[in-house]
Amino acid sequence: MTPRRRNLGDAIREALLTGGTQAKVFAARAVAREWRLGRLEFAVDGSMPDRPCWPAELELLPPARMPKRGKMGSERNRIALWHALAHIEFVAIDLALDMAGRFGAAMGEEFVSDFLAVAADEAMHFALIARKLESLGSRYGALPVHDGLWSAALDTAHDVAARLAVVPMVLEARGLDVTPATLERVRAQGDNGGARILERILDDEIRHVAVGSKHFHACCAARGKNPRESWQKLVHTYFSGGLKGPFNDSARFAGGLPRDYYATIA
Repeated sequence: MTPRRRNLGDAIREALLTGGTQAKVFAARAVAREWRLGRLEFAVDGSMPDRPCWPAELELLPPARMPKRGKMGSERNRIALWHALAHIEFVAIDLALDMAGRFGAAMGEEFVSDFLAVAADEAMHFALIARKLESLGSRYGALPVHDGLWSAALDTAHDVAARLAVVPMVLEARGLDVTPATLERVRAQGDNGGARILERILDDEIRHVAVGSKHFHACCAARGKNPRESWQKLVHTYFSGGLKGPFNDSARFAGGLPRDYYATIA
């Protein structure tokens, strides 16, 4: 008798509720692998936790209370940069898992496949940066972090279009803007290993923005909405930070985000 396959929603929920850093990485990659191999039943009821589990030692601060990072010259500032990047990638694991689990039933199997693949990428990015932090004599959790990224998930938990508009098409797209300059500063410090990590992340993030754009456009088509107008309205409603340049127009375009979407509301 063929054994009953595990429920996809349960597997995603368990990964979200895994708090340890290494365990979270393994859990996210395992869900993506098991789904890709057909070992999980496509059953997701959308009942994801309001908050994922994160390491108990993380000190969460409001974004406005975060210590300012200085330039890259000192070892302390290099650690602060890589710690901030580690937090972005760690939260991104849960953002992608939650996207698949919360909205997958309505959006379909291709949507789930795409965002579980994104979750696996983010887990790999975090693992690379965590090792980088260790090589600098630090670790993830050694510095305070802010909760702004997950706040965006809470604000858009009711609507897949809003989530797609804000998370991949604003927050991840912002990474396309700032990463090249960070990469050049890291390279100028002679840190070729760090530069290679950032090159890999930049390449992957273009694809992640493209995944978000693809499904946002599909969602708008299903709802009979104009995608550019809908995106601008959703960003105005659910993203309070405001869009600020300079923009990496070529990377954004490669990610399915044309300049006429954001230039007029920046």
